[in-house]
Parts: sequence; structure tokens; C-alpha cells
Amino acid sequence: MSTAEEGLSRQRREPAEAVLVDLMLPGIDGFECIRRLRRFGDATIVVISARADTHDIVAALEAGADDYVTKPVAVKELSARLRAVRRRMQTPSPAATYLVGDLEVRSAAGEVYVGSEQIAVPRTEFLLLCELAEHAGSVLSRQQLLKRVWEYDFGDERLVDVHVGRLRRKIEGDWIGGRD
Repeated sequence: MSTAEEGLSRQRREPAEAVLVDLMLPGIDGFECIRRLRRFGDATIVVISARADTHDIVAALEAGADDYVTKPVAVKELSARLRAVRRRMQTPSPAATYLVGDLEVRSAAGEVYVGSEQIAVPRTEFLLLCELAEHAGSVLSRQQLLKRVWEYDFGDERLVDVHVGRLRRKIEGDWIGGRD
């Protein structure tokens, strides 16, 4: 597809598990494309861009991307990342329900509740939340989370920071006074 609009239309008609997005698209830009994809689905979104600036990487992750790869990208690396995405799309194991305060994570059902309110989270954030809930009371390093959730032996730790920040906004609301 040559435009974001074409890609968005196709994703609505024929949802894919993973979507590759370039930030420099004609028409609406990649950031807006990511935001729109997040509004109607939970497909894994991987940005492939020539833009390597930290601001662009963080902005794409904040918009809803699950991963970011800088061009030029080796086909083997992209294939490995997509295989990792497919593995992460499977239901977390073991099937469990985690209770942390008023947060309930139902791993087998793929559901998250704060009190009685169900919270929608994309698949990668759900897997991260399951990992954190499973190890509640323990400290996990960013590198451990990259390995356990993204299956990366190395990588940019900001990926973890951005996803944790998005989870906190959804679960804690305004971060200070609780949920909105």
C-alpha cells in the first residue's frame, strides 16, 4: 500500500496480527496512522523508519507502536522480530489470574480489570503486565523485561519505559490521583 489511508482501510477489512508502519507516509503521517490503528484493534505495530532520532522513537512508541526498527533493516532481523511477535501473540503461560491491589489480570482470557472496570490494553502491554504481575514484589530489570516480553537479548531499554508508562496511564489514570 502506498498511503496510510489505504493501509488503515485494509486493516479494517482484513485485520492482520502485525502491521509495519513507516513514519514518513504520504497523507497522514505514521504517528497518526499508529494512533488510528490503536483505536480499532490490537495488532502488533512495528515501525520501520529511516528516522533514528530518540524523539521520533519515543513518539512512535507513545503513539502505540510495539517496536521500532531503523532503516536499513536486514531481512533476517525483521523476520526474527516478526517471529517473536507471533510468539508473543499466544496466550501467556501459565494461565493464571493475578491480583495486585485492585488490579486483576486474567491471563487466559486476556483481560485486565481495575476494580470492576475492564481496561483495554494492546497485546504487548498485556504480556508486559502479566510479567510484572507474576513477579509482583520483585524487581525486574529493563533487560530482563526485554528478554521475557520482547524476547530480545539486547535492545533499547526505552521500549520498556514507554510501555510501562502507557500501562500506568491506563491503570492509574492521572498517575497521582488514581483513575480518571
